[in-house]
Amino acid sequence: MNGDARAAEAHQFQAEVAELLNLMVHSVYSETDVFLRELISNASDALDKVRYEAIARPEPLAGDDRLAIRLKPDAAAKTLTIADNGIGMDRQELIDNLGTVARSGTKAFLKGLKDAKEGLGLIGQFGVGFYSAFMVADRIEVTSRRAGGAETWVWTSAGGAGFDVAPASEEQARRVPRGTEIVLHLRTEAERYLQAFELERVIRTYSDHILFPIELVGDKDEARQVNAASALWQRAKSELKPDDYTQAYRTLAMAFDEPALTLHYKVEGRQAYAVLLFVPTTPPFDLADPARKGRVKLYVRRVYITDDADLLPAYLRFVRGVVDSEDLPLNLSREMLQNNPQVIQIRNGLASRVIGELESCAAKEPETWGKIWAAFGGVLKEGLYEDHERRGQLLALARFATTAGETPRSLRDYVASFKPNQTEIYYLVGEGAERLKANPKLEAARARGIEVLLLTDPIDAFWTMMPTEFDGKKLRSLSQGDVDFGELPLLDEAKAGDQAAAADEGAILTAVKEALGDKVAEVRASQRLTESAACLVAGDNGRDRELERLLARANRGSGAKPILELNMRHDLVKAVGSACGAGKDGEVADLAALLLDQAHILDGEVPPDPAAFAKRLNAFVVRGLTL
Repeated sequence: MNGDARAAEAHQFQAEVAELLNLMVHSVYSETDVFLRELISNASDALDKVRYEAIARPEPLAGDDRLAIRLKPDAAAKTLTIADNGIGMDRQELIDNLGTVARSGTKAFLKGLKDAKEGLGLIGQFGVGFYSAFMVADRIEVTSRRAGGAETWVWTSAGGAGFDVAPASEEQARRVPRGTEIVLHLRTEAERYLQAFELERVIRTYSDHILFPIELVGDKDEARQVNAASALWQRAKSELKPDDYTQAYRTLAMAFDEPALTLHYKVEGRQAYAVLLFVPTTPPFDLADPARKGRVKLYVRRVYITDDADLLPAYLRFVRGVVDSEDLPLNLSREMLQNNPQVIQIRNGLASRVIGELESCAAKEPETWGKIWAAFGGVLKEGLYEDHERRGQLLALARFATTAGETPRSLRDYVASFKPNQTEIYYLVGEGAERLKANPKLEAARARGIEVLLLTDPIDAFWTMMPTEFDGKKLRSLSQGDVDFGELPLLDEAKAGDQAAAADEGAILTAVKEALGDKVAEVRASQRLTESAACLVAGDNGRDRELERLLARANRGSGAKPILELNMRHDLVKAVGSACGAGKDGEVADLAALLLDQAHILDGEVPPDPAAFAKRLNAFVVRGLTL
């Protein structure tokens, strides 16, 4: 189709893209090289896709089976062309792919991009790499033809509010029989990218390990390859330097940080495959994606297949890299991925190897492991809930905030510091370490110098619901069931007799339960409290209080009533006894309600009836009672 057949169609950018382009155009970045890395990576993906389609149906290659990426600078026209003979795009794909940002996290990206330094690091993380070209170009033309398609289309934009899409001219269609050609009309300050040595420097820095040849066209239209174009994971470790791994990581993971941990090995025997995996230093942007998808790429004999093979369990989804099999069929379908025994064997072996490497890191490089845990501990804990087979290994890897200090501790360290007669590992689950440290349920443990794990990740409420042991020691929640510290001595024995218990515990407990009715499941004397008057706990067979709260927010709570525990030595509880003895039923009811409301507040909750709580508290203050 030639350019005279149909007129160009004008389109508006998606709102987020318009804002993004405005930031790109009007922000000044000291490191604009990223645009070339992004465009080359996109071209590589297009070549991967056409090669994969050709496995089942050779027509897309149509006799042009030498796949390559070609760069051509034109100093006279001040243009830089990046072309590939990959899968290409049809008209609708040009509109959809270049007019919208379809991936999650766009708002977060835009916010981060407003800071130049941070924005640079974010470009490769949010699927907006193409738009980084507007940092160096004031106009972009994209000519593309879908493999097997009959029409070639041209997308043009000057980085304003919109873009045009038109049929290609005969010359453009002849120039792009398949794939995509991007022509950047460079800004004056970006003309250095017209120099061959500058382009080579950027390619060798960021894209040397792209599997396809990257060719640079000179003044006489001669093309020469400027990248290594080798599968680094197939090379011997002795041939590689740390910088080779760093650049491979940045290319494969589309990241800018340094890898915290690198795994490079080959498996031979019944199955043969090469592995190159990286643990990032900083969390990838999609770590909290509800889909919990991994991003390890599956290759078969250097042919890219998919990054959706779920080669690692979801709790290891932060790991990036490549697995290249010598045995799997090239036409591997999604159904085969899920059920193929060879893939299942790779999954099992890969997960075990990664966990083993993490264990080795924790043992030999505790400082590095501390940084990895700080970045990904909340995700690794998902394995404590999901992976029963490796739960023991994951528990040994875990690091927890505790009442013993500011440095996260392992369970092995915790057990080594057990107090005399201590037989269990105690923990408390909640929303923040500082709030947990102030929780009254810690009082009896603190009075005995017992260390308590402070679990603040949402997943903690779930994995702790299952019976869990470490080194033969049971993990015990301080907000569930009956906790008895009777066998553990107080740090200061003199304080044991400071306060006498209420005279008639049975009468007080009965009176409070009658006053509160079905608001609580039970009222009992507490072994947890030494200073506070009351606290709420769950029953032995019920859900932990934090888990019940989380599920209630999603309308999935059980509706189970809490147990109210009273500190029988507290003056407020003794006041209940005095009111009972004097027959002041109204005062008993008010004090019981006040105790319950206080317990809710200390758990980080709003009292069920805040107005009634305030009125009741004011009445006691006015009457001059000492609370």
